[in-house]
Amino acid sequence: MTTKPYIHIIQYYETDRMGITHHSNYVRFMEEARIDFLKQAGWDYAKLEAMGVISPVTRIDCKYKVPTTFEDELRITVMVKECNGIRIQFLYKMQNQHGVIVCTGESEHCFVSAEGKILRVDREFPEFFETMKAKSEEHSM
Repeated sequence: MTTKPYIHIIQYYETDRMGITHHSNYVRFMEEARIDFLKQAGWDYAKLEAMGVISPVTRIDCKYKVPTTFEDELRITVMVKECNGIRIQFLYKMQNQHGVIVCTGESEHCFVSAEGKILRVDREFPEFFETMKAKSEEHSM
């Protein structure tokens, strides 16, 4: 099942004095899109947390290409780059309403229990792992 891109409309408060979207907001947009992606895949974040799975960010990367401004529409495509059971890596492509790529990004996450114990989701939550593994294979096609 292919997931739909996440849509975010740039709000006035997300811009700086020059009217350009502040760079820190793109990390937030990535999180919004990632949560939407997981929900579309049947694994919304509330469900994962109820199962005892927390997935903190261990690395984040953004490449800013073209600025955005108030009321621009961002179409954010999320893909799973890799899921090995201990870590998961997501790729993000953000395009404006004209189809121009404005930002690309990548985030890496580990899996831990509420107590902070490292989880191997391939062993402890195989259904989630198989879904994310299938999503990573979609990306590699």
